[in-house]
Amino acid sequence: MCQLKSTAEITFAGRDGLRKIVICTGTGCIANGAMDVYSALMDQMRAAGLDVVDHFEALDGIRDAARSVYLSKSGCQGFCQMGPLLSIEPEGVLYNKVKVSDVPDIIEKTLKRGELIEGLLYKDPATRQVCRSQKDIPFYKRQHRMVLKQCGELNPENLAEYRAIGGYTAAEKAYKSATPEQICKDIIDSGLRGRGGGGFPTGKKWDVCRVQKNEKKYIICNGDEGDPGAFMDRSVMEGNPHSVIEGMMIAAAAIGADEGYVYVRAEYPLAVKRVRKACEDALQAGILGDNVFGTGRKMRIHVMEGAGAFVCGEETALMASIEGNRGMPKPKPPFPAQAGLWGKPTVINNVETLATVPLIMAMGPAKFRELGTSTSPGTKTFALTGHVANTGLIEVPFGATLREIVMEIGGGITDKKGRIDPEGFKAVQIGGPSGGCLTREHLDLKMDFDSLRSIGAMVGSGGLVCMNKTTCMVAVARYFMQFTQKESCGKCVLCREGTRQMLYLLDDIVEGRATMETLALLEELAVVVQKGSLCGLGKTAPNPVLSTLKYFKDEYLAHVVDKRCPTGECKKLAKPEILADKCKGCTLCAKKCPVHAISGEVKKTHVIDEKLCIKCGACAQACKFDAVVGV
Repeated sequence: MCQLKSTAEITFAGRDGLRKIVICTGTGCIANGAMDVYSALMDQMRAAGLDVVDHFEALDGIRDAARSVYLSKSGCQGFCQMGPLLSIEPEGVLYNKVKVSDVPDIIEKTLKRGELIEGLLYKDPATRQVCRSQKDIPFYKRQHRMVLKQCGELNPENLAEYRAIGGYTAAEKAYKSATPEQICKDIIDSGLRGRGGGGFPTGKKWDVCRVQKNEKKYIICNGDEGDPGAFMDRSVMEGNPHSVIEGMMIAAAAIGADEGYVYVRAEYPLAVKRVRKACEDALQAGILGDNVFGTGRKMRIHVMEGAGAFVCGEETALMASIEGNRGMPKPKPPFPAQAGLWGKPTVINNVETLATVPLIMAMGPAKFRELGTSTSPGTKTFALTGHVANTGLIEVPFGATLREIVMEIGGGITDKKGRIDPEGFKAVQIGGPSGGCLTREHLDLKMDFDSLRSIGAMVGSGGLVCMNKTTCMVAVARYFMQFTQKESCGKCVLCREGTRQMLYLLDDIVEGRATMETLALLEELAVVVQKGSLCGLGKTAPNPVLSTLKYFKDEYLAHVVDKRCPTGECKKLAKPEILADKCKGCTLCAKKCPVHAISGEVKKTHVIDEKLCIKCGACAQACKFDAVVGV
């Protein structure tokens, strides 16, 4: 059993005085200028006389640790909205929203004089407390980062750094000393379940494939993450690609495969680049190739870019795409573990599942089971987005409640202007288009496979979209139905035509043409599509409709009976209005109206002429008192 260490332990062992600066270079931070900050630090630290080391392998050559800085890049550190993030060790300092213009101060004040720059530290909006490090920030300290831990510490493009923390030790053991039966037993004993949404026991899937009598078998990593609001798998591939490759190797050793594919959607160019480089580096190091770890066994991994079809997240459609065919699902059985890619036994796991495998092999199944619940052991990553104060990538043990995730880690629900609204919570869409809505009554529900399934929802890939009370749930259902209808492969009639008709019915509701018969037909059609579709896309496409009908029936009735959208989001049903109890008569709305539909005197309530109003929303944006609705 190998012992995992942190990169800080590796970097600073025997090197007192050496500083390590890590800049987050996940997609979000790069978009906000992280690479410019990295280049500026490199140039200006050298100009300041510091010995800058940017390769892990060069650390052993450092002569004067006190005059040296190890400048490194990491994958996603999670707190995406605060990026670019920059951490300094061993002080444990985390700076956020770092700009190129901040670099001179970081060098002069922090690196040379040991002073903190308060303006770059995170301030808790609730307590106004200044947070020095990750462990002080509520967003981080209430998580249990296991799969994501190394994503924020390691240089994802450096094999030596991954190996220095024990990387590939578990894979080497799997190839040199462990039997396939023992590997499968360890994963079964751990209770690991597929993190892609289905929750099927990973070890059992492997064992089914292991006993198949065939000389050729495959292992596939499903990185085709297509749910709106989900970016967990992308971040793991960007931040720790070697963990995914090692998980694939352990799976291959367990089932007897000698070839694998990482299937990544082409919209993830950084993930494609880093996974491809990781495969090439592992091949050159003899970890992959024709003589894995000197055992004479073969293992090769290919990286394939998917064209972005949502249906290719379904395993049989994914395999069809790899084979060069149109991505369309096939009936099961046979299951892929029996007859998969090119008819050969194949195991397909998602990115997070495979990245968890080396951790289980390192800590042991019993230790892994100490996290989570009895039926859902371990942790789960979630992408927390929407009307919530703290957005980003999080990881919590299974069994954490929705309240803990949204109110504590997420910092609470926000209003239209981004302010915390203690009473603003309305719903959370979990699992994307395949999932369902969780409401206020579910705030204390445990987030695990079985608890969510008991209320008709699912973990899915892990997207959590938070919605405040200004959100129209009928419009939300329509959005997800529009998405799944466009993404339907068209193979089966119920999905192809059923989702189309459901979308037409939802159009009628939000545009004021619906009757009570429309609602009855919508619900009946949703159940039929759910039961009769061929693959997971069609079977789960009605979930957002059915869950919103169940928990927000009053909003549907308001649209159908009263011809009114309670939130004013559905433009054709919204009545433009200025609320008398909120209007201060400041005249800003009237000045911004392009068609002069607003009238009123200074310091008196203004009114909107409904016949003139074009519902452009300019008045609502100008109003500082949230007095304008229905536009």
